[in-house]
Amino acid sequence: MLNNAHAAPCFENPQRAYNYLLAQENAKIQARDEATVNINRASEGELVSLNGIGSSKAQAIILYREMFGEFKTVDELAKVKGIGAKTLEKNRRRLSVQD
Repeated sequence: MLNNAHAAPCFENPQRAYNYLLAQENAKIQARDEATVNINRASEGELVSLNGIGSSKAQAIILYREMFGEFKTVDELAKVKGIGAKTLEKNRRRLSVQD
């Protein structure tokens, strides 16, 4: 909720309001793209935030984890059906196996 001090300038200058909202959205996207994902604890929603991981691959990761236990290394993620070397490399900086 905006307080009146911030709302008034928005109505006076729509371009300024647009730029502000765009900057806020970009900041959210950047924060999401930089957040580390622990593949041993991540929910489906957290996993789909990764590049190239949709709902079916996220579910496959969770199923693999339930069947074989926790991942010991990030590289083990490539053992999950549908997760290849390219997907792993695109996300490597965001992946972890511990908190």
